[in-house]
Amino acid sequence: MPVDPADQRLSSYVFDLPETFIAQRPVEPRHTARLLAVDPGASARCRHLTVWDLQQELQPGDLLVVNNTRVLKARLQVRRLSGGSVELLVLEPVQSSDWLCLARPAKRLKPGEVLQLEHAGQEPLPLEVVGIDAASGGRVVRFPADCTSPEAIEALLARYGSIPLPPYIQQQSDDDDTRYQTRYASRPGAVAAPTAGLHFSDALLAAIRARGVELAEVTLHVGLGTFRPVETEDLTQLELHSEWVEVSPALVEAVAACRARGGRVIAVGTTSVRSLEAVAQLHGGELKPHTGPVNLVIQPGYRFAVVQGLLTNFHLPKSSLLLLVSALIGRQRLLDLYEQAKAEGYRFFSYGDAMWIPPEAVLAEAQPE
Repeated sequence: MPVDPADQRLSSYVFDLPETFIAQRPVEPRHTARLLAVDPGASARCRHLTVWDLQQELQPGDLLVVNNTRVLKARLQVRRLSGGSVELLVLEPVQSSDWLCLARPAKRLKPGEVLQLEHAGQEPLPLEVVGIDAASGGRVVRFPADCTSPEAIEALLARYGSIPLPPYIQQQSDDDDTRYQTRYASRPGAVAAPTAGLHFSDALLAAIRARGVELAEVTLHVGLGTFRPVETEDLTQLELHSEWVEVSPALVEAVAACRARGGRVIAVGTTSVRSLEAVAQLHGGELKPHTGPVNLVIQPGYRFAVVQGLLTNFHLPKSSLLLLVSALIGRQRLLDLYEQAKAEGYRFFSYGDAMWIPPEAVLAEAQPE
């Protein structure tokens, strides 16, 4: 499809956001967050609702696809034998019980160094640095032999670690362990929450199901790369990190059944979008079961294969997430909506408010054929 040349420049995805707009704590109950509902048509008209109202926006027969990843307590404090303190962020398994970690400070950590993992009330645990990852600048750290998967390492991280909140959230609270998880989080492996899902309370999920809307689950373990600003000005050359996803046979069947009954496939969060679309692209536009890495850039000009509507949060400037939402409704329209959100006092980022893009608000040229 023809694309506005400005859409292909990173500098076109900039907007001013004073720190006062960045949510530091979530609202309670979860479903009382504000919801900016995008109106049909090409204009930036919208309605101002709450997330609780989403149940009325959905239709019987619709399918909500949610990401069931669970955030690990992946932030660890270790001490060097010299006495210095280092923070590790456990990202992903490399092989056996070796894990890629970001370290701060990292400069002096060399392979062969033994670190002492410490936490109040726990015995110190030795961990060895066994390698350096040139691509990320991280360190490969060897954990106990049984820590070979997210499921296997979760218990150790629960004893020694803390939830890795995004850096723009200034301080942790005792309730972050539960509040920075979705109510349906069941598959450990993420270092960041799929934040659109944080708005769903048990009460809202029950109300949505009672309306005749079905839920299906996908798994994408959210990594740091999701939130990192893009640095490639020429977006035709943009490449993003690969991500591990699982699209199950049950999810594929649920999507097919939704289409057959005339329902709409609604993604909760950009991670659900990337999961569905990346796997479909691997199979010529058809959604099929898949487990493993995917890598897909979604930006203006992209025609969606599966997703028809989206619930999402408000995203960082120059982020791949901003490109993805622009692909659905247009870049300038999205930026105009963000200005309205700011004027109305909406709260941004992980603990902030939400945006609802119904299928009828999606650009005609971006809708699934």
